[in-house]
Amino acid sequence: MIATKQNKNFDVVSAFQDDPFVGHLSTPITTSSLTKTYLSLLPAYKTGLSPLLRGINIGFVHGYFLLGPFVNLGPLRNSPVANFIGFVSTISLIIILTACLLIYGFVTFSESSKNSGKVSVVDFLNSKGWSQFTSGFITGGFGGASIAYVLLKFINLS
Repeated sequence: MIATKQNKNFDVVSAFQDDPFVGHLSTPITTSSLTKTYLSLLPAYKTGLSPLLRGINIGFVHGYFLLGPFVNLGPLRNSPVANFIGFVSTISLIIILTACLLIYGFVTFSESSKNSGKVSVVDFLNSKGWSQFTSGFITGGFGGASIAYVLLKFINLS
């Protein structure tokens, strides 16, 4: 059913840029300037950052915030070693996530590195950039988890 011009004003969901073959729906959320500004401020899309710095930024936040659930919700949450066990669990998860990033990069960018004629819009969406991003992620993840562990160790909130 084709929408008429009269009903077009009341459509909340429509085809992106009035092209139904794009495969993306235009909603008030996906096309708002607030959403576009928020997404442009995320480290993955922020302009002026190298892939290594993007990875460090994202890894640091993951490492820092993953420690809390392991400490407070883990099976040893009431023991004196809860912080250390949470730290080891966080480091283990960061290693697993890094292995997933490596596998994804190997599978996704192995063919594109041979066909390097295309220039990517985001600088880490190629083989070299993805490996730098992954290296930054594990470094930042270890750093974030370490900082959170040191803060928990020396700042006693109970």
